[in-house]
Amino acid sequence: QVQLVESGGGLVQPGGSLRLSCVFSGSSFRFYTMSWYRQAPGKQRDMVATIASGGTTNYVNSVKGRFTLSRNNARNTVYLQMNSLTPEDTAVYFCNAKYSVAMDYWGKGTLVTVSS
Repeated sequence: QVQLVESGGGLVQPGGSLRLSCVFSGSSFRFYTMSWYRQAPGKQRDMVATIASGGTTNYVNSVKGRFTLSRNNARNTVYLQMNSLTPEDTAVYFCNAKYSVAMDYWGKGTLVTVSS
């Protein structure tokens, strides 16, 4: 069974940076597509960034140039480096690991608050 544990959230001022981490417990991490989603209060959960098993990344337009997603297969970890944060980035950030429809896992989330 796969477990995902996110960390790195917190309170940051506008223009600041945070790095989120997601540790994958289980086997075959390197085969999973790893993603970060976020859910702001009263809104739906939306994809922020995705990294495929081969390392190809995709980002939602609103974070392009500010966020960088990377993976370390030796450590079963993905990292989301978030720079130039704005209040609109405030949300609970969730890590997702997907290999197939049946193998689709979520972490419990980490709160990011951008406020002065």
